[in-house]
Amino acid sequence: MRVTRRNFLISGSLSLAAGAFSPLLVEAEKTKPSATTDFRDWESVRREFQLAPEYIHLALFYLASHPRSVRQAIEQYRAKIDANPFVAVDSALFQETDKNIPLEVCRTIANYIGGDAQDIALTQNTTTGLAVVYHGLPLREGDEILTTTHDHYVHHESIRLATGRCGATWRKIPLFDSYSSISPDEIAERIHKAIGPKTRAVGVTWVHSSSGVRLPITRIAEGLTEVNRGREEKDRVLLIVDGVHGLGVEDPKITALGCDAFVAGTHKWMFGPRGTGFAWAKPAVWERMRPMIPTFTSPDIFEAWEQGIEPRTPARGAWFSPGGFQAYEHYWALPAAVCFHQNIGPSRVSARIHELSGQMKEGLARMPHVELYTPRDENLSAGIVCFDVKGMKPEEVVKRLLDQRVVASTTPYRVSYARVACSIVNTPGEVDTVLRAIRELA
Repeated sequence: MRVTRRNFLISGSLSLAAGAFSPLLVEAEKTKPSATTDFRDWESVRREFQLAPEYIHLALFYLASHPRSVRQAIEQYRAKIDANPFVAVDSALFQETDKNIPLEVCRTIANYIGGDAQDIALTQNTTTGLAVVYHGLPLREGDEILTTTHDHYVHHESIRLATGRCGATWRKIPLFDSYSSISPDEIAERIHKAIGPKTRAVGVTWVHSSSGVRLPITRIAEGLTEVNRGREEKDRVLLIVDGVHGLGVEDPKITALGCDAFVAGTHKWMFGPRGTGFAWAKPAVWERMRPMIPTFTSPDIFEAWEQGIEPRTPARGAWFSPGGFQAYEHYWALPAAVCFHQNIGPSRVSARIHELSGQMKEGLARMPHVELYTPRDENLSAGIVCFDVKGMKPEEVVKRLLDQRVVASTTPYRVSYARVACSIVNTPGEVDTVLRAIRELA
Protein backbone atom coordinates (compact mmCIF):
# COMPACT_ATOMS: atom_id res chain seq x y z
CA MET A 1 0.00 0.00 0.00
CA ARG A 2 1.27 3.45 -0.86
CA VAL A 3 1.97 5.55 2.22
CA THR A 4 0.69 8.85 0.84
CA ARG A 5 -0.40 11.98 2.55
CA ARG A 6 -3.71 11.93 0.66
CA ASN A 7 -4.88 8.70 2.29
CA PHE A 8 -3.28 9.35 5.64
CA LEU A 9 -3.19 12.44 7.83
CA ILE A 10 -3.33 15.56 5.69
CA SER A 11 -5.17 16.31 2.47
CA GLY A 12 -3.52 18.11 -0.43
CA SER A 13 -0.81 17.69 -3.03
CA LEU A 14 2.72 16.53 -2.35
CA SER A 15 4.09 17.09 -5.82
CA LEU A 16 6.21 20.02 -4.68
CA ALA A 17 7.41 18.22 -1.57
CA ALA A 18 8.34 15.11 -3.49
CA GLY A 19 10.28 17.11 -6.01
CA ALA A 20 12.05 19.29 -3.50
CA PHE A 21 12.94 16.77 -0.82
CA SER A 22 13.13 13.32 -2.37
CA PRO A 23 16.96 13.51 -2.02
CA LEU A 24 16.54 13.89 1.77
CA LEU A 25 17.23 10.25 2.56
CA VAL A 26 19.91 9.97 -0.08
CA GLU A 27 21.86 12.87 1.44
CA ALA A 28 21.75 11.27 4.87
CA GLU A 29 22.94 7.96 3.47
CA LYS A 30 25.97 9.75 2.06
CA THR A 31 26.95 10.90 5.54
CA LYS A 32 30.24 9.23 6.33
CA PRO A 33 32.89 9.22 9.04
CA SER A 34 36.04 11.22 8.58
CA ALA A 35 38.02 10.29 5.49
CA THR A 36 40.89 9.34 7.79
CA THR A 37 38.84 6.88 9.84
CA ASP A 38 40.37 3.42 9.96
CA PHE A 39 37.76 1.13 11.49
CA ARG A 40 40.42 -1.53 12.06
CA ASP A 41 42.23 0.82 14.45
CA TRP A 42 40.57 1.47 17.83
CA GLU A 43 42.34 4.81 18.29
CA SER A 44 40.91 5.96 14.99
CA VAL A 45 37.45 4.82 16.10
CA ARG A 46 37.85 6.75 19.35
CA ARG A 47 38.60 9.94 17.41
CA GLU A 48 35.12 9.78 15.89
CA PHE A 49 33.76 10.88 19.30
CA GLN A 50 34.02 14.30 20.94
CA LEU A 51 34.57 12.85 24.40
CA ALA A 52 36.51 14.93 26.91
CA PRO A 53 40.03 13.47 26.56
CA GLU A 54 41.02 14.10 30.17
CA TYR A 55 38.44 11.59 31.45
CA ILE A 56 38.20 7.82 31.27
CA HIS A 57 34.59 7.23 30.24
CA LEU A 58 33.09 4.09 31.81
CA ALA A 59 29.42 5.11 31.93
CA LEU A 60 28.52 5.54 28.26
CA PHE A 61 25.95 2.74 28.58
CA TYR A 62 23.86 5.30 30.51
CA LEU A 63 23.67 7.75 27.60
CA ALA A 64 26.05 7.58 24.69
CA SER A 65 28.18 10.17 22.98
CA HIS A 66 27.44 10.41 19.26
CA PRO A 67 30.17 9.46 16.78
CA ARG A 68 30.90 11.88 13.96
CA SER A 69 28.67 10.20 11.37
CA VAL A 70 25.66 10.29 13.70
CA ARG A 71 26.26 13.95 14.58
CA GLN A 72 26.46 14.81 10.89
CA ALA A 73 23.29 12.92 10.02
CA ILE A 74 21.38 14.65 12.83
CA GLU A 75 22.65 18.05 11.68
CA GLN A 76 21.74 17.42 8.04
CA TYR A 77 18.19 16.48 8.90
CA ARG A 78 17.88 19.33 11.40
CA ALA A 79 18.98 21.85 8.75
CA LYS A 80 16.42 20.49 6.26
CA ILE A 81 13.62 20.70 8.82
CA ASP A 82 14.62 24.19 9.94
CA ALA A 83 14.72 25.36 6.33
CA ASN A 84 11.22 24.11 5.48
CA PRO A 85 9.51 22.18 8.32
CA PHE A 86 6.29 21.25 6.53
CA VAL A 87 7.83 20.07 3.29
CA ALA A 88 10.72 18.25 4.96
CA VAL A 89 8.63 16.29 7.47
CA ASP A 90 5.55 15.76 5.32
CA SER A 91 7.50 14.43 2.34
CA ALA A 92 9.59 12.14 4.55
CA LEU A 93 6.67 10.59 6.44
CA PHE A 94 4.07 10.19 3.71
CA GLN A 95 5.98 9.27 0.60
CA GLU A 96 5.74 5.96 -1.23
CA THR A 97 7.19 2.95 0.56
CA ASP A 98 10.60 3.06 -1.09
CA LYS A 99 11.10 6.72 -0.12
CA ASN A 100 9.51 6.70 3.32
CA ILE A 101 12.16 7.48 5.94
CA PRO A 102 10.55 5.77 8.98
CA LEU A 103 10.20 2.61 6.91
CA GLU A 104 13.84 2.90 5.88
CA VAL A 105 14.84 3.22 9.54
CA CYS A 106 12.84 0.05 10.29
CA ARG A 107 14.54 -1.75 7.41
CA THR A 108 17.96 -0.77 8.75
CA ILE A 109 17.14 -2.05 12.25
CA ALA A 110 15.62 -5.23 10.83
CA ASN A 111 18.72 -5.91 8.76
CA TYR A 112 20.92 -5.45 11.82
CA ILE A 113 18.90 -7.75 14.11
CA GLY A 114 17.99 -10.31 11.45
CA GLY A 115 14.27 -9.54 11.29
CA ASP A 116 11.63 -7.98 9.06
CA ALA A 117 10.87 -4.26 8.91
CA GLN A 118 7.15 -4.97 9.36
CA ASP A 119 7.91 -6.40 12.81
CA ILE A 120 9.60 -3.22 14.12
CA ALA A 121 7.94 -0.49 16.17
CA LEU A 122 9.97 2.71 16.62
CA THR A 123 10.02 4.03 20.19
CA GLN A 124 11.83 6.72 22.16
CA ASN A 125 13.61 4.38 24.57
CA THR A 126 13.43 1.06 26.42
CA THR A 127 10.87 2.42 28.87
CA THR A 128 8.41 3.33 26.12
CA GLY A 129 9.02 0.01 24.36
CA LEU A 130 8.28 -2.03 27.47
CA ALA A 131 5.09 -0.06 28.10
CA VAL A 132 3.99 -0.52 24.48
CA VAL A 133 4.50 -4.28 24.70
CA TYR A 134 3.06 -5.00 28.15
CA HIS A 135 0.04 -2.72 27.76
CA GLY A 136 -0.59 -4.24 24.35
CA LEU A 137 -0.90 -7.79 25.69
CA PRO A 138 -4.44 -9.24 25.61
CA LEU A 139 -4.42 -9.91 29.35
CA ARG A 140 -7.57 -11.14 31.08
CA GLU A 141 -8.61 -11.17 34.69
CA GLY A 142 -6.71 -13.92 36.48
CA ASP A 143 -3.81 -13.99 34.00
CA GLU A 144 -0.29 -13.70 35.36
CA ILE A 145 3.01 -12.21 34.23
CA LEU A 146 6.12 -13.80 35.69
CA THR A 147 9.29 -11.73 36.07
CA THR A 148 12.38 -11.69 38.27
CA THR A 149 13.69 -9.82 41.29
CA HIS A 150 16.67 -8.60 39.25
CA ASP A 151 14.88 -6.40 36.72
CA HIS A 152 14.92 -2.62 36.50
CA TYR A 153 12.29 -0.27 37.90
CA VAL A 154 10.78 0.51 34.49
CA HIS A 155 10.38 -3.17 33.66
CA HIS A 156 8.59 -3.90 36.93
CA GLU A 157 6.46 -0.76 36.63
CA SER A 158 5.39 -1.57 33.07
CA ILE A 159 4.20 -4.96 34.29
CA ARG A 160 2.53 -3.58 37.42
CA LEU A 161 0.64 -0.90 35.52
CA ALA A 162 -0.44 -3.25 32.73
CA THR A 163 -1.68 -6.03 35.03
CA GLY A 164 -3.40 -3.57 37.37
CA ARG A 165 -5.69 -2.35 34.61
CA CYS A 166 -7.30 -5.69 33.84
CA GLY A 167 -7.30 -7.74 37.03
CA ALA A 168 -4.22 -9.75 36.08
CA THR A 169 -1.40 -10.42 38.57
CA TRP A 170 2.37 -10.51 38.50
CA ARG A 171 5.05 -12.32 40.41
CA LYS A 172 8.83 -11.96 40.89
CA ILE A 173 11.31 -14.79 41.44
CA PRO A 174 15.09 -14.84 42.09
CA LEU A 175 17.15 -16.56 39.41
CA PHE A 176 20.12 -17.36 41.65
CA ASP A 177 21.02 -17.22 45.33
CA SER A 178 24.62 -16.10 45.06
CA TYR A 179 26.72 -14.29 42.45
CA SER A 180 29.44 -16.86 43.06
CA SER A 181 27.31 -19.82 41.94
CA ILE A 182 25.31 -18.73 38.91
CA SER A 183 24.39 -21.51 36.52
CA PRO A 184 22.69 -21.05 33.11
CA ASP A 185 20.88 -24.34 33.59
CA GLU A 186 19.61 -23.32 37.03
CA ILE A 187 18.39 -19.95 35.73
CA ALA A 188 16.41 -21.61 32.94
CA GLU A 189 15.09 -24.29 35.29
CA ARG A 190 13.92 -21.78 37.90
CA ILE A 191 11.88 -19.94 35.31
CA HIS A 192 10.50 -23.18 33.89
CA LYS A 193 9.38 -24.40 37.32
CA ALA A 194 7.83 -21.04 38.26
CA ILE A 195 5.48 -20.94 35.28
CA GLY A 196 1.91 -21.69 36.32
CA PRO A 197 -1.28 -22.48 34.39
CA LYS A 198 -2.27 -18.80 34.42
CA THR A 199 1.14 -17.47 33.32
CA ARG A 200 0.84 -15.65 30.00
CA ALA A 201 4.21 -13.92 29.76
CA VAL A 202 7.70 -14.09 31.22
CA GLY A 203 9.60 -10.81 31.37
CA VAL A 204 13.39 -10.90 31.75
CA THR A 205 16.40 -8.66 31.14
CA TRP A 206 19.19 -9.87 28.86
CA VAL A 207 21.96 -8.07 30.77
CA HIS A 208 21.20 -6.90 34.31
CA SER A 209 22.20 -3.32 35.00
CA SER A 210 22.11 -4.27 38.70
CA SER A 211 24.99 -6.76 38.49
CA GLY A 212 26.21 -7.20 34.91
CA VAL A 213 24.81 -10.76 34.76
CA ARG A 214 23.85 -11.86 31.23
CA LEU A 215 20.98 -14.33 31.04
CA PRO A 216 20.95 -17.43 28.79
CA ILE A 217 17.96 -16.23 26.76
CA THR A 218 18.07 -19.13 24.30
CA ARG A 219 17.91 -21.71 27.10
CA ILE A 220 15.03 -19.85 28.73
CA ALA A 221 13.22 -19.76 25.38
CA GLU A 222 13.72 -23.50 24.94
CA GLY A 223 12.05 -24.07 28.31
CA LEU A 224 9.06 -21.97 27.27
CA THR A 225 8.78 -23.90 24.02
CA GLU A 226 8.35 -27.04 26.10
CA VAL A 227 5.70 -25.36 28.26
CA ASN A 228 3.78 -24.08 25.23
CA ARG A 229 3.76 -27.42 23.47
CA GLY A 230 0.58 -28.46 25.25
CA ARG A 231 -1.15 -25.08 25.35
CA GLU A 232 -3.73 -23.42 23.15
CA GLU A 233 -2.57 -20.32 21.29
CA LYS A 234 -4.52 -17.97 23.56
CA ASP A 235 -2.79 -19.45 26.63
CA ARG A 236 0.70 -19.46 25.16
CA VAL A 237 3.47 -18.03 27.39
CA LEU A 238 5.40 -15.21 25.71
CA LEU A 239 9.06 -14.43 26.43
CA ILE A 240 9.59 -10.66 26.59
CA VAL A 241 13.17 -9.39 26.79
CA ASP A 242 14.56 -6.02 27.84
CA GLY A 243 17.71 -6.17 25.73
CA VAL A 244 19.15 -2.68 25.97
CA HIS A 245 22.47 -3.67 27.58
CA GLY A 246 23.03 -6.55 25.18
CA LEU A 247 22.24 -4.73 21.94
CA GLY A 248 25.46 -3.29 20.57
CA VAL A 249 27.56 -5.68 22.65
CA GLU A 250 26.49 -9.21 21.77
CA ASP A 251 25.60 -10.87 18.46
CA PRO A 252 23.06 -8.44 16.95
CA LYS A 253 20.88 -11.20 15.43
CA ILE A 254 18.51 -11.06 18.38
CA THR A 255 15.68 -12.72 16.44
CA ALA A 256 17.66 -15.96 16.75
CA LEU A 257 17.54 -15.85 20.56
CA GLY A 258 14.09 -17.44 20.62
CA CYS A 259 12.21 -14.68 22.44
CA ASP A 260 8.78 -13.47 21.36
CA ALA A 261 9.39 -9.75 21.89
CA PHE A 262 12.55 -7.69 22.33
CA VAL A 263 12.80 -4.07 23.47
CA ALA A 264 15.83 -1.76 23.51
CA GLY A 265 16.89 1.84 23.38
CA THR A 266 19.51 2.61 20.74
CA HIS A 267 21.19 5.54 22.52
CA LYS A 268 23.36 3.41 24.78
CA TRP A 269 25.74 0.73 23.47
CA MET A 270 24.63 1.45 19.90
CA PHE A 271 25.78 5.11 20.13
CA GLY A 272 22.53 6.03 18.40
CA PRO A 273 20.73 9.38 18.48
CA ARG A 274 19.43 10.22 21.92
CA GLY A 275 15.73 9.49 22.38
CA THR A 276 15.54 6.55 19.95
CA GLY A 277 14.72 2.87 20.40
CA PHE A 278 12.61 0.06 19.03
CA ALA A 279 10.47 -2.92 19.91
CA TRP A 280 10.56 -6.11 17.84
CA ALA A 281 8.06 -8.95 18.10
CA LYS A 282 7.09 -11.95 16.06
CA PRO A 283 4.23 -11.26 13.62
CA ALA A 284 1.86 -13.59 15.50
CA VAL A 285 2.59 -11.66 18.71
CA TRP A 286 1.82 -8.27 17.18
CA GLU A 287 -1.42 -9.69 15.79
CA ARG A 288 -2.55 -10.65 19.31
CA MET A 289 -1.83 -7.22 20.74
CA ARG A 290 -3.61 -3.87 20.81
CA PRO A 291 -1.83 -0.49 20.48
CA MET A 292 -2.03 2.03 23.32
CA ILE A 293 -0.96 5.18 21.40
CA PRO A 294 -2.20 6.33 17.96
CA THR A 295 0.41 5.85 15.26
CA PHE A 296 1.37 7.97 12.23
CA THR A 297 2.96 5.09 10.31
CA SER A 298 0.00 2.89 9.31
CA PRO A 299 -2.39 4.34 6.71
CA ASP A 300 -4.76 1.38 7.11
CA ILE A 301 -5.59 2.52 10.65
CA PHE A 302 -6.25 6.07 9.48
CA GLU A 303 -8.43 4.83 6.63
CA ALA A 304 -10.47 2.74 9.07
CA TRP A 305 -10.93 5.85 11.22
CA GLU A 306 -12.11 7.82 8.17
CA GLN A 307 -14.67 5.11 7.42
CA GLY A 308 -15.76 4.79 11.04
CA ILE A 309 -14.82 1.10 11.26
CA GLU A 310 -12.28 -1.09 13.04
CA PRO A 311 -9.06 -1.74 11.06
CA ARG A 312 -9.52 -4.81 8.86
CA THR A 313 -5.88 -5.85 8.58
CA PRO A 314 -3.99 -7.75 11.32
CA ALA A 315 -1.92 -5.66 13.72
CA ARG A 316 1.78 -5.38 12.93
CA GLY A 317 4.79 -3.58 14.30
CA ALA A 318 4.10 -0.19 12.72
CA TRP A 319 0.77 0.04 14.55
CA PHE A 320 2.73 0.27 17.81
CA SER A 321 5.09 3.11 16.85
CA PRO A 322 3.85 6.02 18.96
CA GLY A 323 2.56 8.82 16.76
CA GLY A 324 2.62 12.54 17.27
CA PHE A 325 5.44 14.86 16.32
CA GLN A 326 8.91 13.62 17.21
CA ALA A 327 12.54 14.73 17.19
CA TYR A 328 12.66 13.62 13.56
CA GLU A 329 16.29 14.54 12.99
CA HIS A 330 17.22 11.99 15.66
CA TYR A 331 14.95 9.20 14.46
CA TRP A 332 16.03 9.59 10.86
CA ALA A 333 19.74 9.57 11.78
CA LEU A 334 19.53 6.18 13.50
CA PRO A 335 20.76 4.28 10.40
CA ALA A 336 24.06 6.17 10.72
CA ALA A 337 24.65 4.55 14.12
CA VAL A 338 23.87 1.09 12.77
CA CYS A 339 26.21 1.74 9.85
CA PHE A 340 28.93 2.82 12.29
CA HIS A 341 28.68 -0.53 14.09
CA GLN A 342 28.62 -2.45 10.83
CA ASN A 343 31.70 -0.62 9.55
CA ILE A 344 33.62 -1.75 12.63
CA GLY A 345 32.08 -5.22 12.55
CA PRO A 346 29.66 -6.47 15.26
CA SER A 347 31.88 -9.44 16.08
CA ARG A 348 34.90 -7.14 16.56
CA VAL A 349 32.83 -4.83 18.76
CA SER A 350 31.73 -7.76 20.90
CA ALA A 351 35.26 -9.19 21.15
CA ARG A 352 36.72 -5.82 22.13
CA ILE A 353 34.16 -5.16 24.87
CA HIS A 354 34.57 -8.66 26.29
CA GLU A 355 38.36 -8.32 26.19
CA LEU A 356 38.33 -5.06 28.16
CA SER A 357 35.63 -6.30 30.56
CA GLY A 358 37.60 -9.48 31.15
CA GLN A 359 40.70 -7.45 31.95
CA MET A 360 38.67 -5.32 34.38
CA LYS A 361 37.08 -8.32 36.12
CA GLU A 362 40.33 -10.22 36.45
CA GLY A 363 42.02 -7.20 37.96
CA LEU A 364 39.21 -6.56 40.44
CA ALA A 365 39.02 -10.23 41.41
CA ARG A 366 42.67 -10.13 42.55
CA MET A 367 42.06 -7.25 44.98
CA PRO A 368 41.36 -8.44 48.55
CA HIS A 369 39.47 -5.24 49.40
CA VAL A 370 37.07 -5.61 46.43
CA GLU A 371 33.97 -7.79 46.12
CA LEU A 372 33.24 -8.57 42.46
CA TYR A 373 29.63 -9.43 41.61
CA THR A 374 29.68 -9.75 37.83
CA PRO A 375 30.52 -13.31 36.69
CA ARG A 376 33.99 -13.68 35.23
CA ASP A 377 32.58 -16.17 32.72
CA GLU A 378 31.99 -14.11 29.56
CA ASN A 379 29.02 -16.33 28.71
CA LEU A 380 27.28 -14.93 31.79
CA SER A 381 28.31 -11.28 31.40
CA ALA A 382 28.66 -8.55 28.79
CA GLY A 383 30.04 -5.03 29.24
CA ILE A 384 28.86 -3.99 32.71
CA VAL A 385 31.05 -4.80 35.74
CA CYS A 386 29.69 -4.33 39.29
CA PHE A 387 31.72 -4.41 42.50
CA ASP A 388 32.09 -3.11 46.06
CA VAL A 389 35.10 -1.66 47.80
CA LYS A 390 34.93 -3.05 51.32
CA GLY A 391 34.19 -0.46 53.97
CA MET A 392 33.17 2.16 51.41
CA LYS A 393 29.72 3.08 50.08
CA PRO A 394 29.27 2.82 46.29
CA GLU A 395 28.59 6.55 46.06
CA GLU A 396 31.90 7.29 47.73
CA VAL A 397 33.73 4.93 45.38
CA VAL A 398 32.26 6.72 42.36
CA LYS A 399 33.08 10.13 43.81
CA ARG A 400 36.68 9.15 44.58
CA LEU A 401 37.11 7.80 41.05
CA LEU A 402 35.64 10.94 39.52
CA ASP A 403 38.18 12.97 41.47
CA GLN A 404 40.76 11.07 39.42
CA ARG A 405 38.91 11.70 36.13
CA VAL A 406 37.35 8.23 35.98
CA VAL A 407 33.62 8.34 35.18
CA ALA A 408 31.86 5.42 36.90
CA SER A 409 28.31 5.04 38.28
CA THR A 410 26.25 3.27 40.92
CA THR A 411 23.48 0.75 40.29
CA PRO A 412 20.04 2.36 40.94
CA TYR A 413 18.62 -0.49 43.02
CA ARG A 414 17.75 -1.10 46.68
CA VAL A 415 21.11 -2.85 47.06
CA SER A 416 23.54 -0.66 45.17
CA TYR A 417 27.03 -1.41 43.85
CA ALA A 418 29.74 0.58 42.12
CA ARG A 419 29.69 0.03 38.37
CA VAL A 420 32.02 0.48 35.40
CA ALA A 421 31.47 -0.45 31.78
CA CYS A 422 34.12 -0.63 29.06
CA SER A 423 33.11 0.18 25.49
CA ILE A 424 34.91 0.48 22.17
CA VAL A 425 36.19 3.96 23.10
CA ASN A 426 38.28 2.53 25.95
CA THR A 427 41.76 0.97 25.90
CA PRO A 428 43.64 -1.68 27.91
CA GLY A 429 45.82 1.13 29.25
CA GLU A 430 42.76 2.93 30.60
CA VAL A 431 41.62 -0.26 32.29
CA ASP A 432 45.01 -0.53 34.00
CA THR A 433 44.69 3.08 35.16
CA VAL A 434 41.23 2.43 36.61
CA LEU A 435 42.38 -0.73 38.36
CA ARG A 436 45.27 1.19 39.88
CA ALA A 437 42.86 3.87 41.12
CA ILE A 438 40.57 1.26 42.70
CA ARG A 439 43.56 -0.52 44.25
CA GLU A 440 44.60 2.73 45.91
CA LEU A 441 41.15 3.06 47.51
CA ALA A 442 42.22 0.42 50.01
